[in-house]
Parts: sequence; C-alpha cells; structure tokens
Amino acid sequence: MKKLPPYINSAVASRDFKYYIFDWDDNILHMPTKIRMERLQADGSWQEVEVSTATFALIRTDSVNYRPPGGKWEDAFRNFEDSPRRDNFLEDTRVALTRMAEGEKPAPSFNALRKTLREGRLFSIVTARGHSPDALKRAVKLFVDSVLTAEERSEMLSNLRGYRQWLDGVGDGEFGTDEEEIDYYLSMCRYCAVTYEGFKKRMAEDPIYQEKLAVAGNSSKPELAKEFAIRDFVEHIFHMLRRSGNLNRSVSIGFSDDDKGNVKTVSRYIRSELSKRFEGIKFVVYDTSDRSLSKGRKVCVSGQMNLPGF
Repeated sequence: MKKLPPYINSAVASRDFKYYIFDWDDNILHMPTKIRMERLQADGSWQEVEVSTATFALIRTDSVNYRPPGGKWEDAFRNFEDSPRRDNFLEDTRVALTRMAEGEKPAPSFNALRKTLREGRLFSIVTARGHSPDALKRAVKLFVDSVLTAEERSEMLSNLRGYRQWLDGVGDGEFGTDEEEIDYYLSMCRYCAVTYEGFKKRMAEDPIYQEKLAVAGNSSKPELAKEFAIRDFVEHIFHMLRRSGNLNRSVSIGFSDDDKGNVKTVSRYIRSELSKRFEGIKFVVYDTSDRSLSKGRKVCVSGQMNLPGF
C-alpha cells in the first residue's frame, strides 16, 4: 500500500510567536527526588532529614534551623545530579508520570507544557538541578511519549513540519521520520540545570555574571543562575528570529516557577534589564507556589500575554 505523505500544517506561518520557560520540580511534575538536609534539634544537635523540593523552597533561606550535611551543598543535592549507575532524572520523571497516570493531581504547569509541545513551540527547561542537558532532554522526550495521545502527537508533528517548511525551507519530500522531526525540534529547545558543572562554567566565564557572582551570597546564587539561563533562552530566540527575518513580528516569552524567591528575582530582572534590552519582546511571570491555585498567579507583566492552560 502506498505510504501517504505526512500532514503539514502550513497555517503555523500566520501564528504569533510565543515561547516558554519552565521550572521543572513542582511546576511541571511533582518529582519524588529528595534533598538531604540537617535540621537543628531542641538540644542543639543536628539530625539528617530528607525534604521534598516543595519544602526546600520554603526552608532554603532558613540557615538557623537547616543546613546541608556537614555544610556541603554537594551532599545535599546528590540525588539531583547524574549518576553512572542510574539515570536519576529520567527515572524520577518516570515515577512522577506513573503517579500522574494513577490519579495524582497535575503540577500547575503540566498542561501548559503539554500544549506547548502539541503546538510545537520552542521552550526552555530551567531547573536547580545538576543534570546534563541531554538528561533533561531525555525526560522531555519521555513526557512526549507518555503524556501525548496519538491525536496530540499527530497534531504536534503536523505543526513541527509546518514550522520546518516555513522557517527552514524544507520541501514535502525532505522531512525525516517522525522520531527524527521530534528530535530536531527538541534539539532547538534549551535545557539548563543550573548546578550542572558545564552550566556553572559557562556562567562563570560570562563577564556580567562574573561580577554578580562575586558579590552574591550562597542563597542567592541559584536565583542568579536562573537569570542567566533565562537570558540565554531570550538571546537564542532573538538570534533565531533575526536569522529568519521575523523580528518585526510580535514576540512573547512566559516564565513559570513554584519558588517565590525565583519569581521575585526573575520579575525584578525582567523589569530592570530584559524588558529594556529586548523592547520588542513581551514578558510574563507566573508564580505557581500556591497549590490551591491550579494554574498559578500572574505576578509580573511587561506587555501582555497568556500562557496556554493559564
């Protein structure tokens, strides 16, 4: 039987440009990974405890009652790094997705990422972990394979081919297999685990962030790292649009995070720096720390935009 040509959604050429930056833990998925800490006891001793990422977001600046084991942060986040024996991020993502399938309530940006993938829009994952970009990408691919229905996957592929036809000039008979097209799309996105050694090295070599890191306290460095990752993605989008001759189009970028400290820092950063440097881009930040709000709360807007699902 003759194979039918792939469906190409050429209508994407008339879409607006919307891109997304997602924190992962407790924003996309409720991950099972635990952080090792020590908690001050009534008798003045310290007892080791394991805390969830949601709890850590509340206690991480409480240096009076909590500290990393032996004062070493690398020991606190051992489970949040790549391991030669276990693909930690992929396997913990698998556990989180299984819990979702069994009825666990979705994290606030779960459906936003799902729609972003269906529509084939570019995104960045920015997380306070120590995994390689490839580890994060594998987990997103697992999300695609596990979460999207057959119809949603077909919609995604038709949109991806539409973008490739429009922006890359790919002809009807020049597309790769479905898996190749998805891999190409995911490779165009950004994956930033801000405690990964490669990321920290790149940040330390940046002249602006060299100065910021020199005066920053330990508790504020993860927030600075998220700033750097966000700037990296915005520059990636800017250069991509300039190469394709589409800087005259309306461009919007949304960021969502469940950590109030990150939300505050990123909001301030957008107002003071990004919105001035990239005047043609509209920004919005969503605070997803309140679990009673299923879709988060819009807290900072430069221009106007709505995330899918919010």
